[in-house]
Amino acid sequence: MITYRRSPLLASDALNELFANAWPGHTARDFAPVLERSVLYIAAFDGTQLVGFVNVAWDGGVHGFLLDTTVHRDHQRRGIGSALLREAAAAARERGIAWLHVDFEPALEAFHCAAGFAPTAAGLMRL
Repeated sequence: MITYRRSPLLASDALNELFANAWPGHTARDFAPVLERSVLYIAAFDGTQLVGFVNVAWDGGVHGFLLDTTVHRDHQRRGIGSALLREAAAAARERGIAWLHVDFEPALEAFHCAAGFAPTAAGLMRL
C-alpha cells in the first residue's frame, strides 16, 4: 500500500537514494536548502521506503512550479507519479496557488497532459 505525505521530514540520504535509482547519473546533494524553500512537497512511501517525490516551488504569489517528479524504478507504471501530481495540485490549490507550471521532456507530454496539464511553449537556459 502506497501512502502519500505532505512535506514530511526527509533526509538527503533518502532522497539521494531515490534519485540515484530513478535518474542515471544523479549526483548526490544536500536537499535541505531545497526543501526549506519549497512551498510544499509530496512524498510517496511503500511502508517506510521512500518511492516517490515531487517538489512544489513558489514565486510567493499565485504561481507554483513542479520540480523533481521522481518514482523509484521498481514502482513505476503503477500510478504513483500521477498520484504525486494530483496530491501536489490539491495541496497547491489549498495554499492559494492559481497556476501550476511544469517543464517536461517530449516523451513525458502524454503523462503530464493526462494529469491535466496543457502543453505550452517555454524557454530554458542552462547556466
